[in-house]
Amino acid sequence: MAELQADFAVTAAADAAAPARRLWRRLEPTALGAGGIVGLLLVWQFLPDLVPMKAGTKLFFTVPSDIAGTLWRMFATGSIWAPLGVSAGAFAIGLGLAILAGLPLGILLGRSNVLNAMFDPFITAFNATPRLVFLPLLLLWFGLGLWSKVAIVFLGALFPLLINTYEGVRNADKLLINVVRSFGAGEWDIARLVVVPNALPFIIVGLRLAIGRAVLGVVVAEFFGAQDGLGVVMVRAASEFKVDVVFAGLIVFAVLSLVMTGLVKLIEDRMSRWRPQQVSGD
Repeated sequence: MAELQADFAVTAAADAAAPARRLWRRLEPTALGAGGIVGLLLVWQFLPDLVPMKAGTKLFFTVPSDIAGTLWRMFATGSIWAPLGVSAGAFAIGLGLAILAGLPLGILLGRSNVLNAMFDPFITAFNATPRLVFLPLLLLWFGLGLWSKVAIVFLGALFPLLINTYEGVRNADKLLINVVRSFGAGEWDIARLVVVPNALPFIIVGLRLAIGRAVLGVVVAEFFGAQDGLGVVMVRAASEFKVDVVFAGLIVFAVLSLVMTGLVKLIEDRMSRWRPQQVSGD
């Protein structure tokens, strides 16, 4: 009897702990990632106390507490809002245009062998060319204002999205396409019901890459040929040895990338239920 009571107690304890274990499994990646970031920040914060530094070295070094204070002052005084708005506007317009052009073109090239044969050499050549070499031409054509930045963001974000969409369309389930076509579906219905849902994982990967390239495009354009923007603030701060301001701008760009990537993840979670099940050929 005592053994049965002991087994019952153990089982009850395991059942009571099951929700906590499930919660930990769900939160474990986030907790470990946050712990790693906190540990890195602590090491960074106390590094000047642990490692002797020369006066000249300290001039080019800063710690997280100084960066946080600088960010707070920049947001509190409003000095960051105008340049951040310029950078965010160029990012949003360039990325939006890349999505509007890249998705339809990727689907068309994936579904048409004729169009693919016509455009593939140009896409391959432009994708293999570093975007930075286009910057002098874009500055000549569009000037130092907003549209030169939009153009470099567009070129940076277009090709990852276009190529990944193309690959997703080409890898769509051929058997499922034939099944849908046998029921009288036209090309539009095939693309809407089969091709695009099957290509969704490739499109999401393309969007994530495009976001990174778009942020890089904003930074490069503002570093080398702009009059306004957060990148310009960082360049001016570097010339004045304000390392904390440079890191503050870097963090803002990183947060922008993380927020956009998180939004793409939410879109992926919502749209994943549209994906059709694979049809087995057996």
